Amino acid sequence: MSSHHIVREKQEPALLIAGLDTFDDELLGQLLEWSPTVICTADTMDKMLSLGIKVDWYVGYKDELPELLDIKVIAPGEDAVTTALTNLSSEGYPSVNIITDELELDKYAKFTGRMDVIIFCGDIKVIAIRSGFSKWKPAGDRLKFLTLPHNFLYTGLTPVKENVYRTTHDGFYSLQFSDKFIFVAEYL
Repeated sequence: MSSHHIVREKQEPALLIAGLDTFDDELLGQLLEWSPTVICTADTMDKMLSLGIKVDWYVGYKDELPELLDIKVIAPGEDAVTTALTNLSSEGYPSVNIITDELELDKYAKFTGRMDVIIFCGDIKVIAIRSGFSKWKPAGDRLKFLTLPHNFLYTGLTPVKENVYRTTHDGFYSLQFSDKFIFVAEYL
């Protein structure tokens, strides 16, 4: 017996591919599993086409694309990633997974209040979290705080070195802080 899933538009996070040089193909396949809206930049379009992956939006110029492609084209403005995130936000996407080779947190910070932002860069997954965040993790998993939290309280973690913590047991860890949000990296 097969199961069929109905995925409504914008139910799954959009997938913005800004750089693939340090990203695992198997993890890319997992992110594509639920048919998200796929957005590419000029830096990643050729790779996506060579992998046979359907691209929905292209941040670049129409004359840079093969003629037969039916893709929404968005002029890149000053920065392709910011342009893509602005368009996703204005079209009401609630979340986005970003694959990049360069971790530029300032670029993503202004979108964290408008949508959930998850960034994959090399061997880390970066999430923007709000105070009160909790998550189940197995014992020994490491977290790195990329933004230093103020008035920081935590449970289920122990410090390992500067800005790096390890989960103390299988179960939930939780975070409290006074900042609007912070960026935390999980190791893949």
